[in-house]
Amino acid sequence: MKIHLQRKNEAVHFEGSSELGNVKVNIDGSESIGGEGKGVRPMELVLMALGSCSVFDLSSILKKQRQIIEDIQVEVEGKRREEVPNIFTHIHITFTLKGQLDEAKVYKAAELAVKKYCSVHDMLAAGGVEITYSLKFA
Repeated sequence: MKIHLQRKNEAVHFEGSSELGNVKVNIDGSESIGGEGKGVRPMELVLMALGSCSVFDLSSILKKQRQIIEDIQVEVEGKRREEVPNIFTHIHITFTLKGQLDEAKVYKAAELAVKKYCSVHDMLAAGGVEITYSLKFA
């Protein structure tokens, strides 16, 4: 796996692209280092990676269980320590699901998705980040 970052201005705005080059993401730093609000920040990308990895796995497990999913939304909130580097110490994922769902199956699927199958979770947890999750049903 390989990505490419292309500088877009004289500040800290970069365009990231996937290995194939067909998907682009704008990345920018905070105002304190010259960011201009032209993209997501790197630590936001970490939260997005965890949320998307988890929800991909959750969706896949629920489909295999023949659960009918009308909608899934994910919110990920991270708490960072004060000292530099400002790494995450705790991250909480909230899944909001709508559909014809057996709640017991969803809880089991979420546990598997987050704690067993999501490689981003395992990488962050190995670094000492406490990761929790909760489920809401709409």
